[in-house]
Amino acid sequence: MKRILSMLVPEVPILIGATLLVTQPSLRGAALGLADVYPFTILAAALLLGWRFNRSRLVFAAALLALTQYVLAGGVDTPRERLFFHAATILLPVNLGLIALLPERGTVTMAGLLRWGIILLQVVAVGFLAKNVPVQATALLKTRFLPAVLTAWTPMAQAAILTFLVTGALLVAAWLGELQSPVRGYLYALAAVFAGLSWKATGPGQLIWFSTAGLVLVVAVIEASYLMAYRDGLTELPGRRALNEALLRLGGQFTVAMIDVDHFKLFNDRWGHDAGDHVLRMVAARLAAVPGGGKAYRYGGEEFAVLFAGKAAEECLPHLEELRETVATSRFTPRRRFRPRKKPTALKGGGGGGGRTREQIVITVSIGVAEKDNRHSTPDQVVMAADKALYRAKEAGRNRVSA
Repeated sequence: MKRILSMLVPEVPILIGATLLVTQPSLRGAALGLADVYPFTILAAALLLGWRFNRSRLVFAAALLALTQYVLAGGVDTPRERLFFHAATILLPVNLGLIALLPERGTVTMAGLLRWGIILLQVVAVGFLAKNVPVQATALLKTRFLPAVLTAWTPMAQAAILTFLVTGALLVAAWLGELQSPVRGYLYALAAVFAGLSWKATGPGQLIWFSTAGLVLVVAVIEASYLMAYRDGLTELPGRRALNEALLRLGGQFTVAMIDVDHFKLFNDRWGHDAGDHVLRMVAARLAAVPGGGKAYRYGGEEFAVLFAGKAAEECLPHLEELRETVATSRFTPRRRFRPRKKPTALKGGGGGGGRTREQIVITVSIGVAEKDNRHSTPDQVVMAADKALYRAKEAGRNRVSA
């Protein structure tokens, strides 16, 4: 449930808020007032964040949204305006999809200038068609391949709806392939753009939806920056900075456990860093489920920490012993692509007969525990005491808990 919520928040509440703002009669006054400042505030925030955090995709997306809204501000009363609208319903989702899927390459680099050039080329092409053959070009963009009744609910042509669906499917596939991918924000922004272009009612609805698309992208950059600062990308556990801040917020009793993967350097030397990363992810998954109300953090390298707020060390020891046993009873089976750098003399776990049994490796951890007391009254002192206990556990033979 927590993972599902993390995939919906904060974007879905933002979209729900925008829906209420443009549909509820009681909020019409607020929507009219917001329309005067909302787009400019979002555009300024997007450009500032894009420049400050080197997020060129945000700059390109904000520029596209602003340009499209400017072009569509005149309505769809003339043949030229109708062509602008239908061209935007196809070009905008395509461009947003490409921005989301292509890597960051800067805004004034050669790659960035090329992207600006492509956008300018599209503007020139649409302007040329609008000046010379607006009716014919619009008729081509409005070509129907399904019964008209199926798409009567939106002013967009069927080709545009198909473009949105294909772009959305590509973004969903990219997001599911990498849950921390920035395409997530663009997928929700695409939904807001679709709502804006489908908006038929008079008033600031379309403007609110386009600005909301920009807001979603701004929030996505802020979320990504937070995750980079506070969450470890490999294990998806909170990082050392998050632990330090959590310790500073604690005012009463707490216990810290420092955890180290035994013989990890030897494992890396034999199996390589890719296999080592898999081991760290496996251990992190066990730590994330630590019993007793503890919260796990990646401290650095092969070292982790578990924080028990409001508990003494004696209360935590049974839970940490259970955690140690859980890790020790888990078996890591190297995949075929993980070749040992040195040929093993024998396969562990191998049976008789003509077949070869894939090697299973036992992973263990050593744990040092310390609590806040009269001798260790500050978070730094508690962490240092837990670290010393960890070294005692290693010197005593590893795969044990020491307090």
